[in-house]
Amino acid sequence: MKKNIKRIVLSLLFAGVIYGLVYAWKALPIISGYGAKDLCSCVFLSRRDPRSVIKKELGNMPLSLGRFSINMEDSSATGNVLGLAERKAIFRKGLGCTLINGISEKELREQKFELASPLAISQDTVAWPMGNKSTAIKTTGINFEQLNKAVEYAFERPGDVSKRQTRGIIVLYDGQIAAEKYADGFGINSVHIGWSMAKSVNSALIGILVKQGKLDIHSATGIEAWKNDGRKKITLDQLLHANSGLNWSEKYNGPSDVTNMLYKKKDMATFAVTAKLKYEPGTYFNYSSGTSNILSYLVRKTVGDKDYYHFPYTALFQKIGMNSAIFEPDASGTFTASSYCFATLRDFTRFGLLYLNDGYFNGEQILPEGWVKYSMTPAKGASMGEYGAQFWLNAGAPGNPENRKYPDVPPDCFYADGYEGQYIWIIPSKKLVVARIALEQGNNLDENKFLSEIIKAFTVK
Repeated sequence: MKKNIKRIVLSLLFAGVIYGLVYAWKALPIISGYGAKDLCSCVFLSRRDPRSVIKKELGNMPLSLGRFSINMEDSSATGNVLGLAERKAIFRKGLGCTLINGISEKELREQKFELASPLAISQDTVAWPMGNKSTAIKTTGINFEQLNKAVEYAFERPGDVSKRQTRGIIVLYDGQIAAEKYADGFGINSVHIGWSMAKSVNSALIGILVKQGKLDIHSATGIEAWKNDGRKKITLDQLLHANSGLNWSEKYNGPSDVTNMLYKKKDMATFAVTAKLKYEPGTYFNYSSGTSNILSYLVRKTVGDKDYYHFPYTALFQKIGMNSAIFEPDASGTFTASSYCFATLRDFTRFGLLYLNDGYFNGEQILPEGWVKYSMTPAKGASMGEYGAQFWLNAGAPGNPENRKYPDVPPDCFYADGYEGQYIWIIPSKKLVVARIALEQGNNLDENKFLSEIIKAFTVK
């Protein structure tokens, strides 16, 4: 009996060791890849001190297992875990940082792109919203004491001397900046990662192509790999609403479809395309960074490589004064529309203003008429009406709008949402855009309370 128990214990220990080794083999490249890519972008795009990035962005478990370094001479960052699974990301001007995956560093550095020419203007000399020059705001109907109290709440962490790690807040009322606050070390010109807010930005690019008559959201995608199975029925609309039916795991705390895509694959869209059909298209909501990168590939295919690398800039960013924005590509050259759009907080706020104004900005209808309403249409299969066309919604459950994520915020609120507390909330009925950049690391803001307290500061007539 004792021998049998011993064998069982040894077998379990052996199985545990094997499982641990396999898990480590899968997980370590994600840790080193995440750290190398994040460090590279934070240093070369955001102009941050590498020591600060390593301490703040990469200082918590499991990222703290990694060892990360920056090389200013060749504009790169590397990461490894105990000397294993080394990964490297390189910075290229006009493109940001790209993790080297499935390609040699030499090949990656030799890639050629026709980039957009930066606008030769100083935004400090141009009035808001196209520039940063202050203009007088109408103060009627604004309780600034209440507004400042609500903004301060987003920076405080009651009962703890440390901060909530909010890095910036802007409150836009009727198109004008009513409140703006930054944490120490950050300011108007600080460039931040938006994480999944990139999905909403890419949705706008698709809207522009719809306006140009180059895309039909109700047509099938035409993806070659899907032509012989049920995936051939998937439409652009279903990809936008994350109810394509594709099997996808969106988990960030270990190896999964999304982390394998972001940190192990050269061509993220091609990897996402391999996902099998699990549900009938258009019936089941499943939030997916994979489908967002498939959408990015479809934008590239539609625009063509000659124009693709300046398309986001000339068609969108430059038209709304979003001049700091950078879309970073993967190693295949396709923009990582699931995750890698950088901009200042003011520029992310400008993007929100575009949607508040129904796609109209600076005298031009940039998005097709009705695109914002379409973006706010809940996905079929979303049980609480929580997702539209690459935007999160506060619409509430079908037939029961009171059952919604933010019960004290109007149901017409919709928003871009990024990992670690990045938000652009748009509330048309209150004429509000509220933008936030943070690094929450588990210290999450009570968003319903924050937004409801903001709303109390305004009297909309």
